[in-house]
Amino acid sequence: MNFIRGVISGQPAGPQHSGVETIQKLCDRVASSTLLEDRRDAVRALKSLSKKYRMEVGSQAMDHLIRILQTDSADSEILGYALDTIYNIICSDEEDEQDESEEEMQKQVDDVGAQFTERFIQDPENITLLLTLLEEFDFHVRWPGVKLLTALLKNQCAQVQGIILVSPMGVSRLMDLLADSREVIRNDGLLLLQQLTKSNAAIQKIVAFENAFERLLDIITEEGTSDGGIVVEDCLLLLLNLLKNNSSNQNFFKEGSYIQRMKPWFEVGDDNAGWSAQKVTNLHYMLQLVRVLVSPVNSPGATASCQKAMFHCGLLQQLCTILMATGVPADILTETINTVSEVIRGSQVNQDYFASVNAPSNPPRPAIVVLLMSMVNERQPFVLRCAVLYCFQCFLYKNQKGQGEIVATLLPSTIDANSISAGQLLCGGLFSADSLSNWCAAVALAHALQDNLTQKEQLLRVQLATSLGKPPVSLLQQCTNILSQGDKISRRGSKVQTRVGLLMLLCTWISNCPIAVTHFLHNQENVPFLTAQISENLGEDERLVQGLCALLLGICIYYNDNSLENYTKDKLKQLIEKRIGKENFVEKLGFITKHELYSRAAQKPQPVFSTPEHMLFDHEFTKLVKELEGVITKAVHKSSEEEKKEEEVKKTLEQHDSIVTQYKELIREQDAQINELKAQVASMTSQSEQMQATITQQLTQIQQHKDQYNILKLKLGKTGDQSASQGEGAHVNGLQSEELSQLREELEELRRQHAQQQTQLAEQDTLIASLKSEAAHSAEAAEGTSANAELLKELEALRAQVMSQAADINQLTESQELLRRAEAVQSGPGSVDNGVDMARVAELEKQLAAQSTEAQKLQEEVKGLNASRAGMEADLASATSTAAILQAEVSKLQQEVQESKKEQDDLLMLLADQDQKILTLKQKLKDLGETIEDEDDLDSKDQSEDDEDEEEEEEDDE
Repeated sequence: MNFIRGVISGQPAGPQHSGVETIQKLCDRVASSTLLEDRRDAVRALKSLSKKYRMEVGSQAMDHLIRILQTDSADSEILGYALDTIYNIICSDEEDEQDESEEEMQKQVDDVGAQFTERFIQDPENITLLLTLLEEFDFHVRWPGVKLLTALLKNQCAQVQGIILVSPMGVSRLMDLLADSREVIRNDGLLLLQQLTKSNAAIQKIVAFENAFERLLDIITEEGTSDGGIVVEDCLLLLLNLLKNNSSNQNFFKEGSYIQRMKPWFEVGDDNAGWSAQKVTNLHYMLQLVRVLVSPVNSPGATASCQKAMFHCGLLQQLCTILMATGVPADILTETINTVSEVIRGSQVNQDYFASVNAPSNPPRPAIVVLLMSMVNERQPFVLRCAVLYCFQCFLYKNQKGQGEIVATLLPSTIDANSISAGQLLCGGLFSADSLSNWCAAVALAHALQDNLTQKEQLLRVQLATSLGKPPVSLLQQCTNILSQGDKISRRGSKVQTRVGLLMLLCTWISNCPIAVTHFLHNQENVPFLTAQISENLGEDERLVQGLCALLLGICIYYNDNSLENYTKDKLKQLIEKRIGKENFVEKLGFITKHELYSRAAQKPQPVFSTPEHMLFDHEFTKLVKELEGVITKAVHKSSEEEKKEEEVKKTLEQHDSIVTQYKELIREQDAQINELKAQVASMTSQSEQMQATITQQLTQIQQHKDQYNILKLKLGKTGDQSASQGEGAHVNGLQSEELSQLREELEELRRQHAQQQTQLAEQDTLIASLKSEAAHSAEAAEGTSANAELLKELEALRAQVMSQAADINQLTESQELLRRAEAVQSGPGSVDNGVDMARVAELEKQLAAQSTEAQKLQEEVKGLNASRAGMEADLASATSTAAILQAEVSKLQQEVQESKKEQDDLLMLLADQDQKILTLKQKLKDLGETIEDEDDLDSKDQSEDDEDEEEEEEDDE
């Protein structure tokens, strides 16, 4: 025990021992001591020696320390010592001062740490044990455990990640560290999660779904957002790990409405001077976080949804405020420009908003103009100019409206002499003495023409005044003049850079635009200059210029409409064969893709260059080269006869395609008509079914009335037989009064039903008239014939109903007569034989008179119903004749339908023959080496061209 205390206190206890012997004795004490206090003191002594004798303690005590973690888990103090000792073995925080260089020393330290880490994680249970210890709330256990696991992840990240991933609740235990009230553990937990989430999408998803976004954003808000300290930076780095190249987490972040919570981060005041280095770092990472969500490498759908959310929550507006603010540090301004670029890239709404942003100047100027002024200003930092170029490219990406607005500022009718426009700045940069400004302006102008045939033709109208007394020249002519005089003009920077920029602009301009090709070839000096450049044997720096000249000449061949007699396709190919040679031409064309800077530019849209001299290729231009290199090579090697055959085959294919398209349209129209007629027939069928149901219901009601009438008639017969006695006569009289009231109600009901049936008859007449008009256009008249037959049956049923009602009224009249006779029997013999009161007789007489009046009314109703029945019979005869006419028309329509089907069969036979011919012609084209597009590709291409035409018409209307 005294020996251990001597080691800990640093004082000798008895004879002096070497470090190795001391460590050996301490390890024996840890392994053999039965008292917890002795083991605790031994481990504490090993901790004190672990920094100085790292290798010795690690090699001898590692296993004993792991056993302590397993067996003495109840004592937090010895656990803390053991964890600290293992941490010191694996990760050395002190720098040993030796003669070796710092780099070599660090390498040795890392190697030792990696060896001990690998030894520790050989048994995955050690990591599981460490995760269990992290659940301890005791500070002396939890904090060393966090540091140790972080060091293990730094040394052997992939292996430790795999063990934690398969450990039950492993990631969840680590997420609990963020909720610890002790800031030091929470902050070290952030560092641990940073290491844990590196390059592991599975762990990133688990951490995200453990509510990491909510907790991290809360910590950032608590710490003061961009004004916070290093903790905010750690949170942002963890968020970047979770979101970068992880589409699932990005979608979860957007769906959780966390983008809206980012807006307050970018609120800046009027006075932006004196930003601390930590605030600059925090804001830089915040901007990177926005860029991760809208990066061009993400899926287009995810990027578009994030861009939309950023616009609606005001985040884009806040970024534009920083863009136009004063006093913002240069690196933050550069990163803000890059961020705004990717937020608006490809989003029409965001691009329109950015076009409306004005700088707070007097007078106000558009933000685009202010940024372009920085781009063409050679005194601005290089990275800032690159960022402005990227912003301008993103503003014009898939934005034909913006392209038109930029080109319009160059046209004579829209130039304002009192203000600086974007077009004037681009022209100024294009013809300045700074080669970098030339390149940036040329690339920016090329993006204003990208995939926009209308603007390529409009730009041909631009005229430039070169000097006093000389006529203006076109912009195209001026570009070619500068290109041909490149070596004679003194410039600051690389002359190759200027020529490359102008050649990229010309290639983009005249590609897929035969009119621009004609204008370019109209200048007699252009073709000789290009052939001279290609045929010369120039130095290494000029090889790229030769390749671009070959590309430009190849575009003139491929998109040539042979409108100029001296420069047709055949004559240009003959010129290449005589002056340059086909093989040499193709070799020079291949110089472009073989250039080392070409592959860098093709990787991502953002122009990132280490030095201005490396600024040679544009990302969109690399796509154009990839598209045109193969077709130009084929076009140069093809003979005139092959081209003629190809043109003939193309024309034949176009004719057949047009015929097929016409037949397709005809079939579509007929299908639409058939569907419409089917819908009409279905509607008429449903109406007929409804009417049939109504008639059935009415028949049921009539049958019920008949049954009631028969019951009343039987009752009246019984009362006639019992009229001899006075008492019974009085009872019958009362019964007759009730039955008479019921008969009246039934008569009223019959009247109402009669009126309804007349209304239905009128509706059926209207329906017959509409059927007559529709039958002329019906392609399936057979079903119409069945509908008319059903209507005739319904009319017959209604006629039978009317006759039945007339019979019912006659029966009611007979019933009235029987009632009258019964009253007569009651009033006659009853007054003589029984001496009934005269007042009673008078009352019965009044009732009899009323019943007589009612019977007369009923007879009049019967006459009216008879007249109505006659009218309905006349209507029925008319309807019968109409049905006959319709039946004749239906037979005629059936004949027409048969003829139409026969015509369609003939058309299908013709289409089959044409398809066979097309397949034969396509096979011939394939044998000739021509690439054939499928019919679906042609349809989609035609559709896209139609959409572009519609958008251009809308712009012209505006």
